[in-house]
Amino acid sequence: MTRFLPFLFALAAPLLAQEEGFTPLFNGKDLTGWVNVNGAPETWTVREGLLHCDGVPTGALRTDRMYENFILELEWRHLVPSGNAGVFIWASPLSAPGQPFLRAIEVQVLDHGYGQSPSYTTHGDVFPIHGSTMKPFGRHSGQRSFPSESRSKPSPEWNHYRITCLDGTLRLAVNGKEVSGGEACSWRRGYLALESEGGQVDWRNLRLKELPGGHATPDQSAPPADASLSLYDGRSLRGWSPASSPSWQPQDWELASNGQGGSLSLNQKPGDFHLQFDVRTESPDATAPLPLRCNGQPIPGQATNRWTRFFVSRRGTSLTCRAADGPETTLATADGPMDISLVATHPLRLASLYLKP
Repeated sequence: MTRFLPFLFALAAPLLAQEEGFTPLFNGKDLTGWVNVNGAPETWTVREGLLHCDGVPTGALRTDRMYENFILELEWRHLVPSGNAGVFIWASPLSAPGQPFLRAIEVQVLDHGYGQSPSYTTHGDVFPIHGSTMKPFGRHSGQRSFPSESRSKPSPEWNHYRITCLDGTLRLAVNGKEVSGGEACSWRRGYLALESEGGQVDWRNLRLKELPGGHATPDQSAPPADASLSLYDGRSLRGWSPASSPSWQPQDWELASNGQGGSLSLNQKPGDFHLQFDVRTESPDATAPLPLRCNGQPIPGQATNRWTRFFVSRRGTSLTCRAADGPETTLATADGPMDISLVATHPLRLASLYLKP
C-alpha cells in the first residue's frame, strides 16, 4: 500500500494548493477587524471562540476594509428555530436610507422553521438590496436567485457557505455544492457584513482568500467608510440624557417619539462635526418640524410620512443643513462645543443617526 502514497499525495496536492492563501477574518477572541455599524455592544459578542449575534436590534457588523475579488468561507448555525440572518457582500459602510440594513448583495441565512414562499426560500437565496443590482442565475424571481436544491441543515446544526466573488459575479455553494448566484452585480467592490435580524446565530471559521484582478470603477464601488459612529444602539438610550418626560423610546432600529415635546440630549458635545439622520412622521398625511436642536436652535426642514435622510454640518460658527435631495441652508451659530438634542412636537421616528467629529 505504501507504493500508492506518492500517487495519492500527487492527487491531493492540487486540491491543497487551491485552498492556500486564506486569511482568518475572525480571531476567535474579539471583534478586531470588524465594525458594529448600528447595534449595541450586546448585539455582537464572542462566546467560547464563536462570533455570536443575539439578533437585536436589526442591523449589521461589517469588516473594516473593502474587498472586490475573493472567496469567502464561513459556517453558521441558528440557535433557535425559525431564525433570520444574512451575509452582505459588497456592502455600504453605513445603513441605507430609511433602513437598518446596508446596501449590498445579500446571501440569505434562514432556518428551516422560518418556512418558505414563492418569494423566498429558507436558505441560499442571493439578491440585491437597497440600491444594488444583479442579474440572477437559474431559477429566480425578479433579481432574486433561488437555490437549485435545499442543502442547509436545521437549527442547531452547522452549515457551510463558500461565496466566490469575481469581477461582479457571485456564486454561492452550500455545504459543498454551488446552488445560486448572479452576475453583473453593482456594486462589485465593498464591505463584507453579517446581518442581525432577530435570529440568535453563531458564526465560526470565517476566512477569506483574495483573488487577482479587480478593476472596479468608483461608481461600481461602495463609498469608503469615514469616522462616523452610530448615536443610537437600537436597544436603549445609552449615550443620551432624557428629560423627565418619556417621550422617546427605543423600538429596535427606530427611535420613536410620541410627540409630547420631551427632550433627549446627547451626552457628548462635539465641536465641528458632520451629522446624518433619517426621519419620518407616524401619520400618513402629516408633516412635522425636524426634531434636531443644535445649541437649542431648531434645524430647518420638514419630516413627512416617507423616510428622508438629512445632513447637518458644523464648522466654526457656520451650521449647514440639507435633505438628501434638497438645497442647503446655512445658519449662524456660536463657536465652541455644541449641545445636540432631540425635541419632537409630533409623533415621529428617527433612524440611522451617525456623527462624524
